[in-house]
Amino acid sequence: MRILVQKFGGTSLATAELRGKAVARIKEALDCGYHPVVVVSAMGRYGAPYATDTLLALAREIYPEINPREQDLLLSCGELISTVIMVQTLRLHGVEARAFAGGMAGIITDSNFGDAHIIEVNPEKIINCLQQKQVAVVAGFQGLTQEGEVTTLGRGGSDTTAAALGVALAAEVVEIYTDVNGVMTTDPNLVPEAKLLKVMTYEEVCEMAHLGAKVIHPRAVEIAMRGRIPLKIRSIYSDQEGTLITDVYPTRPGLELKSDRMVTGLAHIPDLAQFDLACPEDVNASGKALEVFTSLAEAGISIDMIQVTPEQIVFTVSESLYDRTFSVLEKTGLPFKAAKGFAKVAIVGAGIRGVPGVMARVVEGLYKARVPLFQTADSHTNIACLVKKEDMIKALRALHEEFGLDDLKEGSEEPNILGKQIP
Repeated sequence: MRILVQKFGGTSLATAELRGKAVARIKEALDCGYHPVVVVSAMGRYGAPYATDTLLALAREIYPEINPREQDLLLSCGELISTVIMVQTLRLHGVEARAFAGGMAGIITDSNFGDAHIIEVNPEKIINCLQQKQVAVVAGFQGLTQEGEVTTLGRGGSDTTAAALGVALAAEVVEIYTDVNGVMTTDPNLVPEAKLLKVMTYEEVCEMAHLGAKVIHPRAVEIAMRGRIPLKIRSIYSDQEGTLITDVYPTRPGLELKSDRMVTGLAHIPDLAQFDLACPEDVNASGKALEVFTSLAEAGISIDMIQVTPEQIVFTVSESLYDRTFSVLEKTGLPFKAAKGFAKVAIVGAGIRGVPGVMARVVEGLYKARVPLFQTADSHTNIACLVKKEDMIKALRALHEEFGLDDLKEGSEEPNILGKQIP
């Protein structure tokens, strides 16, 4: 049985016209011999009657604090409504379908209300539905604990549901339908020269998601990567093939893979603050590093771009955590400087690993654009730079040009594969 998982986001289901487009995608899959499993999000965004944020605002109008258990019960309603509406829409178009809440679909989670993690998927009911030649429509973003409590999966939870079902059902591919054509080299609203990426690795798209790109949630990518299930990001509005996310780049007959393009894309996170602690004595021997990081952890403060030397500790936080971080550091007795108004801009690409000169090109691109660099951090597949927020767009455009992404042909595989004919 050939199984295809198709996930439709809330903006793809907001109107009858858009739901009709979703049905057309589902019928295309049926015509190609697939057994579709459809995962849906709550319809629309804040202000729409069944959107998740609208439901939350309704409860808070009555009393501002909501118990996490009751909040999850409330928030699960948006996806349940979408599920039934999608089943009714499919039946209107002559397609037999059956609706499943997350728990009914076999999504078993831990009891971390509001940000639950999937611990098990038991897809027997879904398989039975498919064997009866019905489309299974599943409410995303939710599951059940082993004790039968309703939970939600946090931001991007419907993507996570789709990926987890894709792995459990050994689907050929998981399609994520959204309002964009796929993953772009960077945000086209900030850099008009941004191009569509036809193929990416799991690592690359996961890095971009962690670094601020909002096309798919990194948890969903990590689940698909573990199960080696390909993902495809597609637009509900377009017939374009979108972006394929897989563990290897496809090879063409007669081509020999030589190397990957150095940089695949750029990501950014605005509204950061930087903290710089000066330590009069060795932070390791004095235990000050342990004190600082333990205090921040106990205060629930997530830090980033961390750099530690015997004399200095530097890191960034979201500006929303500035006051809390300032208060925690004051109690350490260490002198420190703090400033708001920063942004993180990062290059991402599997091709930067082990390649000399990448950092030099980053600095050169920023230097030519007259963008001061305040801090850096890196991994095997990204180099992140801290710049002033007012320079963020200038930095993105400079690095997009420096690494040749401006000249990339739309949808081309050339950023990823450079080959030659085998004699």
